[in-house]
Formats: sequence, structure tokens, C-alpha cells
Amino acid sequence: MNGSVRVGHVLGVPLRMHWSVPVLIIVLAYGLGHQTLPAWTPGRSATAYALASVVGAVLLMGSLLMHEAAHAVAARRKGVSVEDVTLWALGGMTKMGRPRTAGVAFWVAVIGPLTSLVIGGVALGAGIGLHTLTGWGVPTAVLIWLGWANLLLGVFNLLPAAPLDGGRVVQAAIWWRTGDRERADRAAGRSGQILGVALIAIGWISFVRGNTGGLWLSLIGLFMVIIANAERQRAGVNTALRGVRVADAMSAPVAAGADWLTVERFIDDVAAHARHSVMPLLDFEGQPSGAVRLRVLAAVPAEARGTQRVRDVATPLSRCTVAEPGELLSEVLERARPGGGGMPVLVVDHGQLEGIITMHDVNRLFQLHGLGITSAPPESTRP
Repeated sequence: MNGSVRVGHVLGVPLRMHWSVPVLIIVLAYGLGHQTLPAWTPGRSATAYALASVVGAVLLMGSLLMHEAAHAVAARRKGVSVEDVTLWALGGMTKMGRPRTAGVAFWVAVIGPLTSLVIGGVALGAGIGLHTLTGWGVPTAVLIWLGWANLLLGVFNLLPAAPLDGGRVVQAAIWWRTGDRERADRAAGRSGQILGVALIAIGWISFVRGNTGGLWLSLIGLFMVIIANAERQRAGVNTALRGVRVADAMSAPVAAGADWLTVERFIDDVAAHARHSVMPLLDFEGQPSGAVRLRVLAAVPAEARGTQRVRDVATPLSRCTVAEPGELLSEVLERARPGGGGMPVLVVDHGQLEGIITMHDVNRLFQLHGLGITSAPPESTRP
């Protein structure tokens, strides 16, 4: 997510934090310290309220982290790749690959809300127990507030609309019943759009009537509409690419150059005649060793192009998306997301470069599908 920075790892998964998280902590702490705690436990000092509100806000963010960590751990145990966990103002987001079965998708989706419900129950129980044993008002109020917040989070996330976890549960159920993954994706996305619009309307009406929290509800609704619409579009792309193999989509032959060439010679001998903005590199044995982009070559100072090797400014093969001709294109594109190797895809068969797949190739297939053409020979050149 743009605007987020890596702050560490949680259970082996990279943890990122959006700039909006500190803002959320301040907002939560302010509401807890100036409204909730004074109403529940009046007569305490401002310092006690301030300290308790900060602790409560941080504990709630920790609860959100545990919610997302549960998704990540469940996904990894089921063989689903997990790129990172990001905390931001509307909660959390776990970026992961697509589960291969409906059962795995169901478990990965439902574990998050269940974790929130468990945390909520434990916090409520701890609050009640603390009050019974000690009578401490402020700590009890913080725990009760934390418990209800997690219960609300768990219940809200179980609403049957993507991108909420409940939408993923419905998606898994439809997938299991029909066997059609894309149909399930479209249904979940549609429900997310409907619920998102409803939240926007309810939030705006609430704001007009004087409840400033309505703006937050509208913001959540807007986020849901955007994500749900993107998921419906993604389902359409997957439908268009169903059954398409890498060999059907790649452009071949593709201009490639030796990785030991200087940047200057590579530009003259390869880039000047290439039809792509990304060109594969070959090592001394003729096997792919990476890829280099035109904009990277252009960024090399003119005085250094005669001595610097092109492999020194290229993306090594280990960081490129590589596929075999017989693989399904939809599965390869999952690996080619920005968190993976990204685009383009280098097509390699038994160590030999066979072709390349760019976004142009993918868009062309999608447009042909819209015309009712389900397959077509790959392009070998670019106009």
C-alpha cells in the first residue's frame, strides 16, 4: 500500500505500517480519554484518563495486528504465499496469494473474525474479573471498551460482503457449491459494492444529523466499494484468461542481449532494435540471467555507458517472474504481482528463453475475450 513503511516482522511475515496508523491512535485515544472513560468512570484525573486512553488505543491496534496475523499464519500453514501485513486507518490488510481450494479459502477468511471474537471475550472477562477482585475503575473500563471493540470488529468483519472476511466466507461457500471460482468472486464483489453504498448513505445521513462518526462510516463504505469493484474486475480478467497457457500469450521471438555488454553497446546493438521496453539478458551459456528496462538504461550517465556492464543495472533473474510455456497464465500472473517478481514474465523452457509476456499481451487477450474470441495466436512484433 502506498504511504506505508516496513516496521518489522510478525511471525515471520513482513509488517508494514501506513502513515494513517498514528492518526488513528490519536483519534481513538482522544475519544476514549475525553468521552468514554469520563462517562464510565467519572471523577478521575486528566492524567489518568490520558494514560489509560493511550494504552487502550495501542491495545486495540495490537488486536488488529493479531487479527491479521491469524490470517497470515493460517494461509502459510495451508500453503498460501503471504507477502506482508499492513496496518492502516481502516484496520489491517494481509496481502497473500489465492487459495487453491474452497476449504482453504474458508479457513483463511474465518480465522480473522474468530480471533477478534476470542480477544473480545477474553478482554471482557478480564475486565469483569478485575473489577470484581480490585474494583479498579479505569483499567476495568479500558478492558471492557477493548472487549466490545473487538466483538464489534469480529461481527462487522463477518458481514457477507467483500472485502470483509465474511465476504470471503461467502465466496468460499459459493466456490465450493458451484465449482466456479470466478462466479464466486463476482458475487462477493457485488455484495461488497451494495454494502459499501449502504454504509456511505447511512454514514452521510448520520453526519448530517450531527454525528461526526458518520464520516468514518462513509469512508469505510467508500473503501469497500473501491476494493469490491476491483475484485469484480479481477474476476472478469480471470474468466477471460481461463485455460490460457503461457505459450498462448507470450510474444516470441524476443530481442535479448548478452549481459556482459557495456550499456553503450547494448543500447546500440539491442535496445535500438527491440520492440519491448524490457529486454531479457543472456549469460555466457545463453541462458536467461535477468532483464533490463529502457528507463534504467536511460538513467545511466552518458560518461559511464562505455564502461558499465548492462548486468550491473539490470534486474537479476532471481527477482524476475519466470514461467514455463505450459503453465496457466492466471497462475503465473498471481506470481507476477508487484510483491512478487512483477511484470513482464520471462518464458523459459529447459533453461532457454522462449518469449516474454507484457501487460500489452495480457490486455490484448482480455480485449479479444470481450469480442468473443477465446484464443488467438500470440504476437511476435509490436507496431
